[in-house]
Amino acid sequence: MVTPTTDNDLYSMLADVASQLYDLASLRQYAPLAEEASSRYGHTLYQAIAQRAWGVERRLAGEFDQAETRLKRALELFEELDTHWQIGRTLKELGELSTARADTFTARDYFTRALAEFEKLKALPDADRTRAALKSIIPR
Repeated sequence: MVTPTTDNDLYSMLADVASQLYDLASLRQYAPLAEEASSRYGHTLYQAIAQRAWGVERRLAGEFDQAETRLKRALELFEELDTHWQIGRTLKELGELSTARADTFTARDYFTRALAEFEKLKALPDADRTRAALKSIIPR
């Protein structure tokens, strides 16, 4: 049986893709819609995706404290759901935030933790991107 797509599904997907593309305009359009729909439906996975989208949006806007709050909330929700790929993606975003803050020690920790999640799943493209991010912050 195929179930119809809801606004919750659609907005969560659009916010998630905007996060991956670091598309600030789309994040500003879809993160609030994803957050509203996921709250209305009580959908924890989509609530976490919306939190991460807001975290990326806030980082791109230079609002680092707000970004951290959103990303850490997303991480909590993903950990409650035990969704390792989503945990890895959120840890990587926390690493990107730490890099933007010029906190290489914390960035290294987040990227290393994200890499472990991706390697556990054999999520090779994500692992490769995380290795590249990690390599870019390691002093030569």
